[in-house]
Amino acid sequence: MTEPEQPGTPTVAARTRRERLAWFRARRPGRSRWGWWTRAAVALCVSWLVFVVLHRSLSGRYYWWGPFDLLPPFVFAAVPLLLLPVAQFARPVRWRLTLVPVLALVLGLGISGINFGTVFYSPSAPPPDAIKLVTWNTEYWDQDVRESGHGTAYFYRFLRGLDADVYLLHEYAHADFTLPDVFAQALVIDQMAELRQNFPGYQIILEGRNITLSRLPVVAHRPLYSTPWLPDDLKPLPPAFDGHPLFYTSQVLRTDIRVGDRVVSFYDTHLFQPPRRMLMMKGEPGQSVFQVDRFNFSMRRASLEAIRADVKDNPQPIVLAGDLNTSPSMGALRMLPDRLVDHTRALSSLYPATWEVGKRPYWRIDWLRTTPDVNVHRYEFLDPQGLSDHRVQQIQLTVQG
Repeated sequence: MTEPEQPGTPTVAARTRRERLAWFRARRPGRSRWGWWTRAAVALCVSWLVFVVLHRSLSGRYYWWGPFDLLPPFVFAAVPLLLLPVAQFARPVRWRLTLVPVLALVLGLGISGINFGTVFYSPSAPPPDAIKLVTWNTEYWDQDVRESGHGTAYFYRFLRGLDADVYLLHEYAHADFTLPDVFAQALVIDQMAELRQNFPGYQIILEGRNITLSRLPVVAHRPLYSTPWLPDDLKPLPPAFDGHPLFYTSQVLRTDIRVGDRVVSFYDTHLFQPPRRMLMMKGEPGQSVFQVDRFNFSMRRASLEAIRADVKDNPQPIVLAGDLNTSPSMGALRMLPDRLVDHTRALSSLYPATWEVGKRPYWRIDWLRTTPDVNVHRYEFLDPQGLSDHRVQQIQLTVQG
């Protein structure tokens, strides 16, 4: 005779359900013990890895990714390192989760701006025939937009003191930021008299807002037009640029200069700023934030396409230098011609940065690239002494015979 079940005693069915549940939990021990800290650690690590993969895939290809391009490049190394101890809080999966920030670090180191090459590389000493090159974004020439108290005389004295054989300079213009039309804010200047007085013996080449000074013989020069690579709706010249169309149609000045027995092409380059209005949530009069960012993105790509097309057909040694408005983490660098060599390793800094001087220079946006037949013996960044928000790039180089 079966004894009746006592009150409070689980039924056979209930015991069976509990046993099944216990067996199921035993089969999935990790998930059953996931606390909020484990879930948070997994979310952080995986989210950053996904972001790095997306950044490497989308940067430089789509204008709406532009705001993410503005991150200081070092974050692509710093964040994975910070996530490594975070992964240890996810005890049930910590060893597997540790691989996630490690993978993000591997993918991010190459775009972090860290100059590992300087640890292993020492450039050769410059020979007596090395030429000195200076390239610099002057931040609206001698206009004291930084209110440093320096005047025109100080500006020219600083330039002369650099004593370069070739100067590749940008923003030979002034600006009036109070004007509602952003295109009209760039003002034409004429300081040819001052330039000839301060740089006797130099040839002065001016195209748009880029200016090249050379005391070596100039063989030829011309602007590189970016307009052919613009979308059709951006090709027409804005009315504000009537009388000085090169302010719009060209951001690169090519000057062929005789260096010893060779003719070298110097590309004085100043690209438009990267898309950033979406981050500011502020457009321009008559333009939305998306239209402004699409415009900047299109202008940058068009200039890079112009460089690629010209370099492809140029058999001469090449020096391309200037303000590319592009950090090491921006995909736009991929558009530079493959035959041009990056000389970052010749810099002494482990994290070289050129902008923003006077605040926190977390970004390197000024670059030097050459063909392999150009030897860089010295490469350094100089303080602009309050004249600009960009550091000066100073280089000593020779050209193989």
